[in-house]
Amino acid sequence: MARFFMRLSAVLAAIGWVLGLAVSPAAAQTLDAVRERGFLICGATNPLPGFAQIDADGRWSGFDVDLCRAIAAAVFGDPNRIEFHSLRGEARFAHLQTEAVDVLTRNGPWTARRDTLYGARYVGTAFFDGQAFLVPQARGLVSAFELDDVRICVIDGGDDLERIEEFFFANQATYVEVPYEDIDDLALAYKTGLCDAVSASGRQLQAIRRGLPDPNAHRILPERISKELLGPVVRAGDTQWFNIIKWTLLALINAEEVGITSPNTESLTASHTPAIRRILGVEGDFGTALGLKPTFMADVIRAVGNYAELYDRHFGPQTGAALLRGQNSLWSNGGLLYAPPVR
Repeated sequence: MARFFMRLSAVLAAIGWVLGLAVSPAAAQTLDAVRERGFLICGATNPLPGFAQIDADGRWSGFDVDLCRAIAAAVFGDPNRIEFHSLRGEARFAHLQTEAVDVLTRNGPWTARRDTLYGARYVGTAFFDGQAFLVPQARGLVSAFELDDVRICVIDGGDDLERIEEFFFANQATYVEVPYEDIDDLALAYKTGLCDAVSASGRQLQAIRRGLPDPNAHRILPERISKELLGPVVRAGDTQWFNIIKWTLLALINAEEVGITSPNTESLTASHTPAIRRILGVEGDFGTALGLKPTFMADVIRAVGNYAELYDRHFGPQTGAALLRGQNSLWSNGGLLYAPPVR
């Protein structure tokens, strides 16, 4: 009998060891690791003007970077406690799995495969995008449905060619594809007149447009012929960290809905509007359950502004190449941007 219990103990120990190996690295609790380190390590795939770019002094800026700063503000109350990594490639999940980064703020577009197979979880949508068309303003086009008898530069291979074929077939219009292997080739071919339009994701077209001598002489047509959802990605298995990133993003959207901005954050603490008071942490406590301060949303808005401020800063008229919000407008303005209420 004693020998039986010894063997049973050995088997149970072995099982426990195997199960221990199977535990996700995220089970170590990312929030604790970030706080112990003293700063957030944040990444995004590929440098892209407007989203993530670095200046001559080595300072990062862009939509992705400000999302990272928002998360740092939520965790530390200080948006500058970040280390930003721009990771070349379409999707860099191994960087999450090995804890080289704590969060990705722009990754490959959200798909079932990416959300379920690589030990990563998409938190929410920070930027709605899709395949679109860039054309010269001189052509006088205001809609992709007006395209006909055009030469279109497009990446060879993948789904872009197929989508164009389906789009023009459905609209009974004609086109000639001008294929290239790289996005830089598309930009050069368009700039030198080898094609009449470029078709790629809206964010890639915006980068091409910003690189042209006169960006305002070119227009990204409003229609999207595919759907691409981009937003923060975290390691699977850490519900607390997932919720921290999620409610940081949702705070930006909710703040725009009720009119909280970075300049008026302090003055609105005297507001009698319950929705405003809850977001600012004056009424109710929505931070403690996440391991954060009750005023963490106010810290986020104070640091980077609401979603509209974030968008305008990196895609507004002052950039020299304004990008209409379109799908990224609030639901109340005809867009897709929507957030659960803070209550």
